[in-house]
Amino acid sequence: MFFVEIAASFIAGSVSLRADALDFLGDAANYAVALAVVGLSLQWRAGAALLKGSVMGLFGLWVAASTTHNAIAAAVPKAELIGTIGLLALAANLSVAGLLYRYRQGDSQAMSVWLCTRNDCIANIAVMLAGAGVWASATTWPDIAVAAIIACLGLSAVRVIRQALLEMRVPGIARGVPAE
Repeated sequence: MFFVEIAASFIAGSVSLRADALDFLGDAANYAVALAVVGLSLQWRAGAALLKGSVMGLFGLWVAASTTHNAIAAAVPKAELIGTIGLLALAANLSVAGLLYRYRQGDSQAMSVWLCTRNDCIANIAVMLAGAGVWASATTWPDIAVAAIIACLGLSAVRVIRQALLEMRVPGIARGVPAE
């Protein structure tokens, strides 16, 4: 989906699609790290979650800066393409969310994977709304607004970072997980 969405973002001229595409890339890395540390100690999983939370936060800051730039310089994007790709991305993310739902209350590692997927579903709905808003208003502002929302979702990384730091300091603190 990253490749589909990044190509569509350039074709459509959409900063919200580009932000969502980069989020897809970050999530693919997030899932790979989560799988790599799944059987390791809480300290290792918390360290991995701290790294992922930091990357999520940086992503949020990058999207915020990119959104500001596009608010100043961007042309009106192609609304139909934004909406269509947003719907396709939502279908992909809902299937992943369905698989991950029961793991959402685990340690920082499980929480980070769940939050990424939940945020993606929210962002996909927002991207579709941006497409409708661009179409209705013939302005770039709905696309800019959605990119700003995606930036804020990326900043939810603070929650993952706090939990990971707590787990690194106090073994066994991970929502009822016994000390290792």
